[in-house]
This record gives sequence, structure tokens and C-alpha cells, in this order.
Amino acid sequence: MNWITNSVLPKIQALVGREMPDNLWHKCPACGQMIFHRDLEQNLKVCPECDHHMRMGPIERLAILFDDGQYQTIEIAKTALDPLKFRDRKRYTDRLREAQAKTGRQDAIVVAHGTIGGSPAVVAVFDFAFMGGSMGSAVGEGLVRAAKLAETQNAALIAFPSSGGARMQEGILSLMQMPRSVAAVDKVKDKGLPYIVVLTDPTTGGVTASFAMLGDIHLAEPGAIIGFAGQRVIQETIREQLPDGFQKAEYLREHGMVDAVVPRRDLKQTLGRILGLLMAPGPIAKIVALPQPELVIAPRNDPGTTPADVTETDGASPSG
Repeated sequence: MNWITNSVLPKIQALVGREMPDNLWHKCPACGQMIFHRDLEQNLKVCPECDHHMRMGPIERLAILFDDGQYQTIEIAKTALDPLKFRDRKRYTDRLREAQAKTGRQDAIVVAHGTIGGSPAVVAVFDFAFMGGSMGSAVGEGLVRAAKLAETQNAALIAFPSSGGARMQEGILSLMQMPRSVAAVDKVKDKGLPYIVVLTDPTTGGVTASFAMLGDIHLAEPGAIIGFAGQRVIQETIREQLPDGFQKAEYLREHGMVDAVVPRRDLKQTLGRILGLLMAPGPIAKIVALPQPELVIAPRNDPGTTPADVTETDGASPSG
């Protein structure tokens, strides 16, 4: 972006006589194309040149997902304030405050409910901008509340994970969210309600090892990284070169781990169609009653017939 910053922006500023924001242009991480911010937003954060799907925030995703962009969010429990008094390069409390100031939300999950394609749905969306979408106790509680809300409303539960895994700053409290989330989605399934997972970039670690791979249906966005451990860790462990595209959404679809890779522009329609089939199963066309066959027995006074001469017709009168 140097030519934009060093050449184009100074000329624009000199022309208009005021400072210009530095976020007007975005560089595609895949092809390097410079995209104007409004064009990128209109294209749903998808590069118009190479179709690379960039990461999308929860509010942006919810707005394009629900019918008419109408939905309601529920309150998420506050994170237990540094239960382990954890500190690496920074205190955990400082990291939380920075993430909350950056994103404007309490933790790395947003839970909303509304309708998709006319069917009721509860959606849990991860925010990778909040400490890498890591799953701590507040995120686990958010998933549990989302599952309970789906049960109460007889709605489908849809999860959009985007996470680096469990939040190490909470230790065992974070790891316990794995079985909690599994138990929560199992209750939704036991009630006969659909549980759908839309895997976004990236979905890794303890999130992949728990609720993210337990859906009735698994969809994924193009190019999303999906796996447990990182590629470098796997290669160093097995001492083998991994195949091209390993852990990409398309690779997982080819190997049966993902049902479909759906472009972002088609996601709402696809989810609406799936929910319509799962939430309100029924005939797709009008049922028409077929005419019942009739038994026709030849008269006994006909010398050319016997009682065994019985035929079936479709209801039309026999020919003379």
C-alpha cells in the first residue's frame, strides 16, 4: 500500500485541503489488489478480483443473514475477571480491556435471534478481532445460552465459529467450555431441532475439537482454514510434506468433512432453503388422489364367460 500512502493520499490531501482517512483502501491478502472500502463492503468483504473471502465482523454478518436485516441480540455473561491471575507479556486483565475497547463488546461471541428464510433461528457468531476469537468461560456461556434460547423458541441453532481455539489465559476453565458446548448442542438435537455450523476462517484448536464439528450440516466459506493443530506443527510431528490445500474448506469437502462450500453471497439463500426443509418438512407439490381400479365381473348369463373372467379397469365403463 506504499504507493497509495506515499503518493496518492498526499495529492488528494493537497487537493481537498484536509486530512484523508487511511482506511479508504484495502489490500487483498490473496492477490494484492487494492479495493476501495465502499466497493469491498458492497461485495460483502469478498475480493472482486480473486474471490478471496476476507474476515467479517459479527454485526456485518448478522445484518446480511437475517430476513430484512432484523434481529435481536441477547446479553452475554461477563468474563470472570482473571481467575488465574495470568500474565505473559501482558496481564490478562489488560488484554481484555484492550479487546473490549477495540471491538466494543464484552467478549468474542455475539448471539442473536430472528428468522432466516421465514424460519426461526438462533445464531452464535464468533469475533476473531477479540483475542483471536478464543473460547473462554464467557464464550462457553454464550453458546449455552444460545442453545437454551433455540430450545425455548423451537428454533434452529446456527454457529459461525472463527477462532484460534481455547483461551489459554483461563486454563482449565477454558478447556471446560468444550464439554459444556457439546452438551448444549446435544440438547438442541435431542429436541429434534437442526444444528448447523458454518465454518469460517479460521476455525482451529479446541473449537474445532468440540461443537464446531458436531453439526447436522456443515457448511464452509471458500478458502477457510479448518483444523485442529497448525500445518507447521503437523509437518514437524509426522515429518512429511502435507498436500496442497491441506486444511482448506475445499480440501475438507473433498474428504467428507464438510457438506458444502458456499460463497458468502449465496449463504443466506442456502441456509433459508436448508431450514425450510428441516423445520417444516412436507410435500413440495399438491397431492393429487389417483383413481382407484374397479373390479368388473362378467355377467353369469353370458355363455362365453366364467366366474374367473375378472378384469381391472381404471374406472372407465367396459366396452360393449
